[in-house]
Amino acid sequence: MDRMALGKDYATQECSIARALEVVGERWTLLVVRDALYGVRRYNDFLVHLGIPRAVLSARLKTLTEVGVLEKRRYQQAPPRDEYVVTERGIALWPALRALALWGRENLQETQLRSFRHADCGTELGPYGECPACGTVVPVADVVLMPGPGLDPDPADPVSRALLKPKRMLEPLEAGPV
Repeated sequence: MDRMALGKDYATQECSIARALEVVGERWTLLVVRDALYGVRRYNDFLVHLGIPRAVLSARLKTLTEVGVLEKRRYQQAPPRDEYVVTERGIALWPALRALALWGRENLQETQLRSFRHADCGTELGPYGECPACGTVVPVADVVLMPGPGLDPDPADPVSRALLKPKRMLEPLEAGPV
């Protein structure tokens, strides 16, 4: 059987999905964006929550900053420390991440890990990010991330512990000491 080697990029593909995968197609990238939407902003918090190698995290944050999905902001001068804040371009990835989460829950997992609720009325969002009770698509900033019954009730890392409490998406996560 004659096999063609898989290329390193999608340069020959005339497809919007292929162009998007050039940015978000690496295995860790969407998890970094997910955490950023959950309110994770600091390098060490991404590191401990994801269990990602330092070099990979640095490369993913650099790429996501360069393409405008995240914005790097200085929060401390001495020593210099930066945080990564989701931009409008990053927020625009929310529907894709939500769809992947729903697909994973429905097709690969039995127990719900998290739910997403409308902050105004508490209703769980529908499959397209809409509030069934209010009849509107809910902006990410008005979504409350709720822990589900499938989460470990005593996780080892401080980010996972902080995510055991309901919180609004995009609001900075207070994870405590790492």
